[in-house]
Amino acid sequence: MSKVKYKIIGMDCPSCAMLIESELEDVGIEARVSYAKQVLEIDDSVDLEKTVKIISGLGYKIEK
Repeated sequence: MSKVKYKIIGMDCPSCAMLIESELEDVGIEARVSYAKQVLEIDDSVDLEKTVKIISGLGYKIEK
């Protein structure tokens, strides 16, 4: 599987990145979030719509 990256908008600190990773992990989505780069990295097989819904529910935006 290959990885894809998306820009995350609205993170204010490293804790924001940890929160996003944790929430995605809770539903079985393995992700890496970098506060410094403002980037989400996930497998290309992950349901992007579901991921966007979770991230939006936390108050952040994802740029495709």
